[in-house]
Amino acid sequence: MNIETRKLTLADYEDLKESMLQAYDTLGGQIWSKQTIAKLLKLFPEGQLCIAVDNKVVACSLSIIVDYDEYGDKHTYKLITGEYTFSTHDPTGDTLYGIEIFVSPEYRGLRLGRRLYEARKELCETLNLKSIVAGGRIPGYHAHADTMSPREYIDRVKAKELYDPTLTFQLSNDFHVRKVLKNYLPGDHESKDFATLIEWNNIYYQGIDASARSAKTIRIGLVQWQMRLFPDMETFYEQVEFFVDAVSGYKSDFILFPELFNTPLLQPYNHLPEMEAMRKLAELTEEIVLKIHEYAVSYNVNIISGSMPILDNGKLYNATYLCHRTGKTEEYRKIHITPNEQKYYGMVGGDKIQVFDTDCGKIGILICYDVEFPELSRIYADQGMQILFVPFLTDTQNGYTRVRHCAQARAIENECYVAIAGCVGNLPKVNNMDIQFAQSAVFTPSDFAFPTNAVKAETTPNTEMMLVVDVDLHLLDELHHFGTVKILKDRRKDLYEVRLLK
Repeated sequence: MNIETRKLTLADYEDLKESMLQAYDTLGGQIWSKQTIAKLLKLFPEGQLCIAVDNKVVACSLSIIVDYDEYGDKHTYKLITGEYTFSTHDPTGDTLYGIEIFVSPEYRGLRLGRRLYEARKELCETLNLKSIVAGGRIPGYHAHADTMSPREYIDRVKAKELYDPTLTFQLSNDFHVRKVLKNYLPGDHESKDFATLIEWNNIYYQGIDASARSAKTIRIGLVQWQMRLFPDMETFYEQVEFFVDAVSGYKSDFILFPELFNTPLLQPYNHLPEMEAMRKLAELTEEIVLKIHEYAVSYNVNIISGSMPILDNGKLYNATYLCHRTGKTEEYRKIHITPNEQKYYGMVGGDKIQVFDTDCGKIGILICYDVEFPELSRIYADQGMQILFVPFLTDTQNGYTRVRHCAQARAIENECYVAIAGCVGNLPKVNNMDIQFAQSAVFTPSDFAFPTNAVKAETTPNTEMMLVVDVDLHLLDELHHFGTVKILKDRRKDLYEVRLLK
């Protein structure tokens, strides 16, 4: 037996007709005419695929390209095909639309349908299309229509409690159901005139005008900040700008400063109790954030401003600011306050958890101790986070080890990159800021596409320096769908869940 997957030709029509008559028996034997096939081959020859067994065509898939936004999720088969004329085919569209796929019943034990789906996926990737969309029959539904809704039926097929010859196969080929359609294909009595709108997402899609570098490879700059005393604010700003200038010179997309990196500015208040001194430092935060905002715009780099104390309604928070290079500024307040921060500074925790949309994808921010609580980053992951930034400040190697190992765990369990940046050195003239230990790094998931130790790059411990690292978001997409393990997909949501309460 010789099995070949190839492009359909008009010379195949007689074989195609015979296979269609067998496959469409339950739909009244309606088949595509030779003129229709000829038109499709003229409009979009690459999209018409077939499988020949011993030179006889026994399976086929037919497709067009559409601009999906023109039709939306509520379309009918008649509408999306231009009343079967295929005038809706748009070579500049973004979606491969499946208008037909079938296998002759005599050959269904050979898994030929899977070969056609794989060929469609390869075509979608080659043409840089966003997704494959199609209307799918649910031929097993008629046997259950009296006892359950289409949605209940689909949910039970998803849970593998019921078997549907079409939907079960589509789900096993990485398609998901976007919507239930009514009157999509009139005359489909087995499906009771219902259909599923199914979709397969092309994880390699780069966008219409985006290059692979700008769309998928993100450059991160980490600042391992030396604690030193500054005679005035201008000297402090010069040091900040030095690193921004250096990192942006390498065309970085992000720069991350450490937690409380501005605490050298506490020195003038060292005669005060720690709690009062930190509140005095908080009075400088608005000015510092404004300056960093200016750097973000002028140097064209997104800056995560480490963290700084802020006062809000008499309460002291530990906050970081995401200064977008587009001019927007967003805030994140540390959720979990350490015993030290509570005892010496009277700090309280924030209560807002969210991912941030940037021009380089969705990111999350956790400040130091926060990364030791896995629930936060899991919520971020469910919101689409791809990179987690963690500014930290640790005095001992024990404290650093906690942050490091927890950050590595977050990268693995959430299938994301985690970047950590800390302070080094000492501040002998600032109370409660005597010594610092840090080794900044970028961590990855652990699979074949990543370093064997799941460390993309790391700095020299306890040395002021910067680290510039490229991370490939495409590898995260590939891991999520095709990894050795699929942690996010394989969670037992029937047994447990992590959810936001407010």
